[in-house]
Amino acid sequence: MAKGWNRQSQTKSRARGAKVRVKTARGRKPSSTRWLQRQLNDPYVAEANRLGYRSRAAFKLVELNDRYQFLKGVKRAVDLGCAPGGWLQVLARVMPEESQIIGIDLQEVEHVDGVDLWVMDFLDENAEERLMAALDGPADIVLSDMANSATGHRQTDQIRTMALCEAALDFAIKVLAPGGTFVAKVLQGGSDGVLMERMQKHFKTVKHAKPPASRADSKEWFVLAQGFKGT
Repeated sequence: MAKGWNRQSQTKSRARGAKVRVKTARGRKPSSTRWLQRQLNDPYVAEANRLGYRSRAAFKLVELNDRYQFLKGVKRAVDLGCAPGGWLQVLARVMPEESQIIGIDLQEVEHVDGVDLWVMDFLDENAEERLMAALDGPADIVLSDMANSATGHRQTDQIRTMALCEAALDFAIKVLAPGGTFVAKVLQGGSDGVLMERMQKHFKTVKHAKPPASRADSKEWFVLAQGFKGT
């Protein structure tokens, strides 16, 4: 568990102070005002600021690991779609100093101690080969928080997210050590049947989970595949 974070501190954060209300300023859209108000009243945002995490998303990984303990003993990790770096911060704090952590994203990510950061499109033709060559050995875990920009069309967003998840799974199957773990973002409804069958074929257990840090109105879920059977 991340130092300083637990359900008790979450409850205290929610109870601390009156709710902040944001007035609509000239030139600011109502949607921007609602987003700002939600940020100012979000206990996860406040706790992320207190603990030095770059985003509230760090707690999604913390909570998933609290429940399933998949980071125990991990020494090689690859984080796909790592911006702004919250998950990398969690990995760097939990994993031993001699561990290898690689993060990749389309946009530049601020330095994280102990992390090798790559600015690259994971879907590029030679991306997988470059990542595999950079690893000192089989990975213990592959994480994917990759997501396309939402179109507002549910079916289109689902298809695009599943395509990213499938690409991440293809990579995971190639680089994971026996017993390894794959964690990836999916949308409400979870993974489609074909993708689930592939994961069940290659992993001992496959689950869907929505950590408390995922907002109630968010359609995101995470698929967690543990116990890689090897190739």
